[in-house]
This record gives sequence, structure tokens and C-alpha cells, in this order.
Amino acid sequence: MLHATWRQFEAAPTGFIPSQDKGYLLVNVQLPDSASLERTTKVMRQIEQLAGQAPGVKHTLAIAGQSLIINAKAPNFGTLYVMLEDFHRRSPLGLSADVISRKLQTELDHAVSNGVVHIFGAPPIDGLGTSGGFRLVIEDRDDLGLAALQSASDRVLSEGSKTPGLTDLFTSFRGSTPWFYIDIDRDAAKLKHVSLAEIFGTLQVNFGSLYVNDFNRFGRTWQVNVQADAKYRMTADDLKRLYARSEQGEMVPLAAFAEMRESSGPMMLTRYNLYPSAIVSANPAVGTSSGQALELLERVSKESIAPSMRTEWTELALLQQNVSQTALFAFLLAVVLVFLVLAAQYESWALPLAVILVVPMCLLCSIAGVQWAGLDINIFTQIGFVVLVGLACKNAILIVEFARSRHDRGASRREATLEACQLRLRPILMTSLAFIIGVIPLMLGEGAGAEMRHTLGTAVFYGMLGVTAFGIFLTPVFFYIIEAMADWRRTR
Repeated sequence: MLHATWRQFEAAPTGFIPSQDKGYLLVNVQLPDSASLERTTKVMRQIEQLAGQAPGVKHTLAIAGQSLIINAKAPNFGTLYVMLEDFHRRSPLGLSADVISRKLQTELDHAVSNGVVHIFGAPPIDGLGTSGGFRLVIEDRDDLGLAALQSASDRVLSEGSKTPGLTDLFTSFRGSTPWFYIDIDRDAAKLKHVSLAEIFGTLQVNFGSLYVNDFNRFGRTWQVNVQADAKYRMTADDLKRLYARSEQGEMVPLAAFAEMRESSGPMMLTRYNLYPSAIVSANPAVGTSSGQALELLERVSKESIAPSMRTEWTELALLQQNVSQTALFAFLLAVVLVFLVLAAQYESWALPLAVILVVPMCLLCSIAGVQWAGLDINIFTQIGFVVLVGLACKNAILIVEFARSRHDRGASRREATLEACQLRLRPILMTSLAFIIGVIPLMLGEGAGAEMRHTLGTAVFYGMLGVTAFGIFLTPVFFYIIEAMADWRRTR
């Protein structure tokens, strides 16, 4: 049973915190490089119309020019919040967040042909990331250049998209997007008594907007931002029409000391651990746990990037990697603590083994039940394992305590064991069945946070079934054999 339990642990899919239906979805939209904001806005309106008509959707909120998932601003980015109906309206129809996400993703893939659309759920932990899924960072540690970093991220996306178990792979890294470069002749600007601060301020005010102040009106606070009208900042020639004020108060044309040319470069440069990096986002496919998805993407990345590059996990995936062995140590400490308490109670090192040996049975049945339900071993099932240690030992103590007492009063081992089984069967079954029936609502519950309750309830439910079904037969055997060994040792 110990061997079977260990093999089940090795074979069971692992996770960290299950994805939760928090009542909203995030849609990330990415158009071709340097697409205009007007073009992005049109696509966002189309997506918003399709999403608003989907069953289970309450309303939407579109933001053009910004990607909240990767925390970047660009005219070809867009983010759409899809707010879902209340749980009690969606649950009878089977419209969970995952179901709505898959249906909406299929519709948007067919409807939107000039952009890439990915749908993500809410982050499992508020404040740790902006969406669900996980993120892998590819670091250029040998300064191979943006082209090599772009090639590496493209290979990871290509191979990852072909890998079963991974879905919704995308990266925002673009190493060669169209640029418009303004080369300022600083010597010429100094001869004309125009400061660099005045030049940059002129460019920002006219093309990038500038915050001035706030004012109160209608019971609200309003910001004042200045910017050139849209028709005066549409083409490259509009830059040549700008004027900067010199130190003498004269207006000097920008074309007198600035040269404009087309160029290319990264849309934005992300640094992770101070290295130029590309972030790859992905989601586990249906039927794949987060632990399995992390292993798949890590294997793909190692096969696709250069030897001098490195990969790092970030956000929730980083925490999952760091605490992967913590739960095992916590469980072992729980077992050791129970053993030490029982050793002090019975004043024996051997007798507590009759109680502790029932633990592998409850874990074996718990893991089998979790796998049969299509779940993974995450932080909530691990909490359930710790709970099962106490519950399994409690049932065994009912038999061992009485049998030990009868044996100490002169009854034979066989007589004490059989009498303990007869007298303790009813309380064991009553307490076990009460607990098993009590966790059924955890397994069948719906609404906010139901995903966490399902995993915890399933682990405890099947674990208690196993310890009740097998513990009442094997615990007397454990006690009889261990007590026989103890008697033999005392006699010798």
C-alpha cells in the first residue's frame, strides 16, 4: 500500500491554486505592428458586439490602446472586460466562465481576421497577476540582440502551439516594429539657443499630451491634458511644422535642427533580472493540470532557445515552482507530530505504529478519488491530506486504545482485539459517515469559490471512504502484530 500510494503521488497531475470563476473574463487583442488606434477601436467595437450577445454575458468594457494583461500601451493593443451574469443565473444553464470562454474564443477566431484575440480568466489570487494562465520569461543573458530574442520567442510559440496540453500562447515582444526616428542636432539647437528640455516638451505637448492640472465641477474632479488636434499630428510632415521657443523668446522651426527618418526597433523592451526579456503567456488546455502545463512549456522552451538564454517563471507559476516540495514536508511533519503525541500518550514507540499505518490507505483512496473526478493535487487537496491524517488516526485510536486497555488488564491479544472491534465498530461508523455526508456539499457546491471547495471536499470524501472501508479491518491486524512483537521483546 505504501508503494501504491507513492506511485499514485508520482502519477497524479499536480497544480497550485485551481482556476476560479470570478464572474468576468479578460480579452486581449493585438493587431499588426503599428496599427492605428482608430483601426484598433473598430476591432474592439466588433469584439464588444459579439461578446455582448454571447449567452451568460451581462455587459462589456472595452479599452483600446492598452493591454492590461502585459501592462503595455500601444495603438495596436486592446483589452476587453467581459462581465458575466450572476452565478445563480448561469449555473442552471451550465454556463461557467470556462464554457463561455471557449465558445467566445471560437466565435472571435472566425470573426476577427486582422488581429490576434486571446481570452483569459481571472487571476486565482487577486493582486498576483492581471489574468489567469501562467507566464514564462525568456532572458537574453549573453546579449545576443533583439533579433535573436524575437526568433527564440517565435520558436517557443510555434512549438508550444503544436504541443497537446498548451493553448492560447502569445507574446507581446516585437523586436522590429516600425519606428519614426527624430535625430536632433544638439550643436545646431545650441547655436539657435533652443534647450533640449524645450524641444522634448514641444514634442510631448503636441504628440504625447501633457497633464496640466485638475479642476472641480459637478461634484467631480477633472483632469486637464493638452495635446495638438488630431489633424495636426497625423503624418511625419506635421513634425516639421512644429516650433520650439528659444531662450530669446523666438520661435524656431523644429526642422532647423532635427532630421526625421524611418527606422525599426522594439515596441517595448522588458527587462527581467536586468536582462532583455520576452514574456510568453499561455493557458493549460482542457484536461491538463497547471503542473503538467508548466512542465510541457519548460521542455519546449529548453528545446527552442539558444544555450546562452535562460527561462524564468513569474507571477503565480513562480510561486508554484517554489512551494512544490513544501506541502510534502508539511505532511511529513504532521505525521511525525501525530506519532510523537501518540508515543507520549502510550509511553511506547511501537504501539503508535498501529495507528499511523492506516494513513497510507486514506491517502491512496483520496488520490484515486481526486484522479477519478478529473482534478489535480493542488494546495487544497494537500490541506485535505493533512486533515485526513487526523481523521484516520482518530478512527484507529478508538480501536487501539480499547484493545491496549483490555490487554493490559490481562486479556489475551486476540481476545482484546476482537472485543475492541465489536465495541468500537458502531462509533467508528457513526463518526465516519457523519463526516463523509457532511463534506458532500463541498463536492457539489456552486457559486463563487466552488472550485476550491470541490478539490478539498473530493479529497476528504474519498479519503474517509477508504479509511472507513479498510481501516476497520486492517487496524486490528496492525495492533495484533505490533503488540505481539512488543510482548516478545518484553519477554526476551
